[in-house]
Amino acid sequence: MLFNSIDFLVFLPIVFLLYWKVFQKNLRLQNALILVSSYIFYGWWDWRFLSLILFSTIVDFFIGQFIFISESNKKRKMLLITSLLVNLGLLGVFKYYNFFLENFVQAFSFFGRSISFSSLKIILPVGISFYTFQTLSFTIDIYKKKIKPSYNFLSFAAFVSFFPQLVAGPIERASQLLPQFSKSRNFDYFKSVDGLRQILWGFFKKIVIADTCATYANLIFNNYQEYTGLSLFLGAIFFAFQIYGDFSGYSDIAIGTSRLFGFNLMQNFNFPYFSRDIAEFWRRWHISLSTWFRDYVYIPLGGSKGGNFNKIRNVFIIFLVSGFWHGANWTFIAWGALNALYFLPIFLLKRNRLNIDSVALNRKIPSFKEFFQIMFTFLIVVIAWIFFRSVDIKAALNFIYLMFSHLFDKSSYVQVLDLFYFKVEPLFLIIFSVFILLEWNGRQFNYGIEKFLYNKKRILRLSSYYIFLTIIFYFLINGEEQEFIYFQF
Repeated sequence: MLFNSIDFLVFLPIVFLLYWKVFQKNLRLQNALILVSSYIFYGWWDWRFLSLILFSTIVDFFIGQFIFISESNKKRKMLLITSLLVNLGLLGVFKYYNFFLENFVQAFSFFGRSISFSSLKIILPVGISFYTFQTLSFTIDIYKKKIKPSYNFLSFAAFVSFFPQLVAGPIERASQLLPQFSKSRNFDYFKSVDGLRQILWGFFKKIVIADTCATYANLIFNNYQEYTGLSLFLGAIFFAFQIYGDFSGYSDIAIGTSRLFGFNLMQNFNFPYFSRDIAEFWRRWHISLSTWFRDYVYIPLGGSKGGNFNKIRNVFIIFLVSGFWHGANWTFIAWGALNALYFLPIFLLKRNRLNIDSVALNRKIPSFKEFFQIMFTFLIVVIAWIFFRSVDIKAALNFIYLMFSHLFDKSSYVQVLDLFYFKVEPLFLIIFSVFILLEWNGRQFNYGIEKFLYNKKRILRLSSYYIFLTIIFYFLINGEEQEFIYFQF
């Protein structure tokens, strides 16, 4: 079920009313409703994949208990390996089987040997990368003795399949989200209002910003041979804001929806395009995934301890694995490798922790130095996104070559003016500018309009929300509907 669908607009109020009006005084029934609703929500795409979630839930529920009660380190390790093999095995088969098979065949062809294998027509289950990592955090943390197992299957199953963040995150840790299913929850008006406001902002980012940017990005990327210089650079910028509005918009809707039901999820995006260096960008982009890899891959490898060889190795591993997590294509690996190359110089010079606070803290505008840092960081991020968006490595390299080889040609300027005159709506440019200003104004909060018109008159706030809704519906009716990008991961 898509957030931006009529189905969800009917589904959410029904679940909300049942949750607070019918089952408010019974925690077990509330959890049962969440579980059933989550399975309906996920099964709306393809009910057959519910068996995968249920299987992972059962496996990790019991393995977690066995790890906890076992006194043998060898047995505990074998149980953890079993959990890893089951979960990563399912992920590998559904997501990476054909990739490895095709590259295996190509490797033999390179040495003059011909072998033939049949690839499988495998449908990638929506969100499998997200809920797999979520369940793994449970067994790994029990193994590390950071948490105790759950003995309530209903609560654990609801935690694994929690519908607001099931298919595209945030990837929640068992230590943070699971205990919330065991505590009584009472309706909080102010928390719900804040949740609705964040949902509104999420829909605005998705439908107005991301989907409109997608139209222009697709036009340029799908026909990049016809464009040069600034036009291609503009296409890459459009994609940068498409993926940001799309993914952070989903996270805002997920977090806001969770607040309607009394749950708190972690902030997944913290205004990453206002970062002053690449290290700050990665502290602010897809936070739940970045911290997952940090805690469960990077630190166990040794982190930043040891000599430079170990440090460089660990940085490359973490970025390459992060890239490969996104999809079975060499473009994602190249994207990860490029980000590792960006990150290494400031990491080795120990300058990766310089920018911890928000930029221009307690100031309305950044300094010239901060502005330059933001622009440079955004530029290198945009170049990396070209690999992420392209169909293959060759297309990405051709795109970049054409972009830089004619960047300041007169024909390039004419082409850009053509694009703006014939393709890009002036209304969108105005709205996009307002969006950037709102994001900048809200950069010290959890989302762009969290404190928008704070302490202003009610009529002014309500009028603003109606304007947002009007804009959303206008673009929903007149724009092209785009599926959430991260559903493919």
